[in-house]
Amino acid sequence: MIRTQKVRIYPNRHMKKVLDSLCDYRRYCWNEGLATWNDMYDLYTLDSNSPGPSFYSVRNELVANKADWQYELSARTLQLAITDLGNAWKNFFDKAQPDWGKPTFKSKKAARQGFKTDRAKIVAGKLRLDKPRGTRDWYDITISKHTDLSGVLKVASIYRENGKYWASLPFEVELDTKPKTGDRSAVDVNVGHLNYTDGIIDTLPKRLRKLYQRIKFYQKQLAHKRVVNRKKATKSNNYGVMRAKLQRDYCKVANIQHDIMQKFTTKLVNDYDKIVIEDLSVKVMQMSHVASKGLQRSMFGYFRQTLSYKCKWYDKELILADSQYPSTQWCSKCGRIKSGSDKITLQGNASHQTKHNEYVCYGCGAILDRDENAVANLLDLI
Repeated sequence: MIRTQKVRIYPNRHMKKVLDSLCDYRRYCWNEGLATWNDMYDLYTLDSNSPGPSFYSVRNELVANKADWQYELSARTLQLAITDLGNAWKNFFDKAQPDWGKPTFKSKKAARQGFKTDRAKIVAGKLRLDKPRGTRDWYDITISKHTDLSGVLKVASIYRENGKYWASLPFEVELDTKPKTGDRSAVDVNVGHLNYTDGIIDTLPKRLRKLYQRIKFYQKQLAHKRVVNRKKATKSNNYGVMRAKLQRDYCKVANIQHDIMQKFTTKLVNDYDKIVIEDLSVKVMQMSHVASKGLQRSMFGYFRQTLSYKCKWYDKELILADSQYPSTQWCSKCGRIKSGSDKITLQGNASHQTKHNEYVCYGCGAILDRDENAVANLLDLI
């Protein structure tokens, strides 16, 4: 199995320049590869006899047209950038992916810049990157302590964010199997919380809401500076300080959200053998502009992605309910399905004056909690 460690790295002055140049080269390769891919696709649509774009054809085109300065940088950066581009086009046809969407060009103004390499090694507790030919000065990079570096290192991701350098190190290890419990559970995802058999998980705790309020304030300040000072705004020191604060809070938000999801998914695979979740098209739901911001903050896609690989790790069964399965509209007591004006929406039911979290069955008269009723209906799929 692959276990990934995210660690802070501390390159010296010379290696910082090397990492920055590789980040720029990765962005260049991605943009050149995407432009080539689009050109090949346009030719293919006009003339079906011309070859369509693929990972191999785009890679061979870029390698054949390499400039002299490109030979001074790692060749694996170009190879892996085009590999990721090919995977991005594959994900474009799978709307269940959390990063679903058409691949776009990378910007040098993005907060995160990075590259990948499959030639990295761990030597004496330090990270050693592949050294290009003809390079004299080359140093190992110090890694933050308290990190388990056991296992075989695979494709490493190095990136710069907010002036700090990080490394995502995937190690191939053998994981201990989880004991079988014989229990089953279902998870109903909602904006702000996740309902499952044994309770509720709050995905938007108080500390997270406070951070979102502060982020909103920083965004207004930056927007005001851009309106008043126009092009001169981004060159001022105050603008840079405010933007650094905004990026810092975004990092805090991401860490809190990932911590909640990691702990909850670990609890699920520890306590249950069979788990049912809904097969939702998250990106399509966000495009509807109905609670789209809440959907983004609740991290539905990340939850499914994390739970999927953990179930594979520990040999647990993950069951996906069809996106059209009426778990919310189905009465778990008598089996009656709401239709027409009886349906429950995000605002409840206006015709019957019921709230969002209420489920009233007009067949048997049962009064249930909407989310608990949905969890019970999902459990029936096992």
